Amino acid sequence: MTELSPIATLLHWKEHIGDGRAKGRHRGAGRATLGAEVKIVDALDQVVPTGTVGEIAVRGDMVMMGYWERPEETARAVIDGWMHTGDGGYMDADGFVYVVDRVKDMIISGGENVYSAEVENALAQHPSVAQCAVIGIPSERWGEQVHAVVVMKSGASATPEELMEHCKALIAGYKCPRSVDITATALPLSGAGKILKRELRKPYWENRERRVS
Repeated sequence: MTELSPIATLLHWKEHIGDGRAKGRHRGAGRATLGAEVKIVDALDQVVPTGTVGEIAVRGDMVMMGYWERPEETARAVIDGWMHTGDGGYMDADGFVYVVDRVKDMIISGGENVYSAEVENALAQHPSVAQCAVIGIPSERWGEQVHAVVVMKSGASATPEELMEHCKALIAGYKCPRSVDITATALPLSGAGKILKRELRKPYWENRERRVS
């Protein structure tokens, strides 16, 4: 990330083959590089146990000085020299870091954490799906409900029910979308080409004091 220029973790090419690959390390973000410290913290900024998902925080000379003329935002992001990345992830016993989702994009449904990126990866494997985004929407029963917004490939089609069944074959049932919106409109993008999930969430959370249930 820009705030950690130029680098905080490094995954050696050897981890993509042999024993490293067998352990799944090729799917990780590597270990802290020279001059960097990495830890995983909870909402109270306490280090979480090995293998537990929390927010990735980094300390070192690569951490930015601050956001230009945004001191309050800087104070929230950099605490005691630790840059709180906003990325959710975990660290294994050997110090390898694995990113699972943006913290703000995590969905808590029925007390279970659902990482939108995992659901999106499952949806994207459907041959008809061109673009997708997964968000949490209000649910009286579950607190938040996993909801997918999908754009189909040209000439392709699939029903919401088909897409939900497709996900059930790939990921746990509680992670699967409980509702799907199929749209012909391209999903909103930032200048960097990232899907603006806050825009997708906005209609569902209007007139509510909180953006989670």
